[in-house]
Amino acid sequence: MHLPIIAPSVLAADFSSLTGGLALIASSGAEWIHLDVMDGCFVPNISFGPKMVGDLRPHSSQIFDVHLMIRNPLNFVEEFAQAGADYITIHVEAGVHSHRTLQAIHGTGKKAGISIVPSTPVSFIEPLLPFVDLVLVMTVNPGYGGQPIIPECFEKVRALAAMRESGKGDYLISVDGGINESTAKTAREAGVDVLVAGTSFFGAADKAVLVGRLKGLS
Repeated sequence: MHLPIIAPSVLAADFSSLTGGLALIASSGAEWIHLDVMDGCFVPNISFGPKMVGDLRPHSSQIFDVHLMIRNPLNFVEEFAQAGADYITIHVEAGVHSHRTLQAIHGTGKKAGISIVPSTPVSFIEPLLPFVDLVLVMTVNPGYGGQPIIPECFEKVRALAAMRESGKGDYLISVDGGINESTAKTAREAGVDVLVAGTSFFGAADKAVLVGRLKGLS
């Protein structure tokens, strides 16, 4: 059985104890740590920058999945790479030279991802699929945690899985937004490889049990 990777988003953690949040993720059985970087311009919220990523890096050996929800991401690729990101994902809507930015990410030795908001069709990123390691499908409009999922976005996951099957790239498919026990089942059936969960993870009484349920083990 194909089990998805679970990537809790620290955006939903207690910012006064982020190292404690990392410890909760590590003990839960989740594999990745998702870090949402927001600039207050591309999305209507502000989170943190490369210093936060760099400060957290010594406290975890897990994969750092850095999601740049910022304008002009090329300007920050080197900083986030040096801070310790493993994956750096940019938004195709954030600039016109996405291919150049993906090249720059690979040039730092990191994995490159491309993301689309709910209003962007998969066809918009199809030419970029051979150049990415991850495709992140936003299943809510980005900027805030705790939003209800937009179920139509799972059609994009199915389309991306079919494109990959046909040889148009070799990438992981990730979803972010409104992921919980019930929506994770739909995501898994659609072909998702990575589930980003923020509010549901940090709000769970037993995070290890939740991770198992997100994976479909119980």
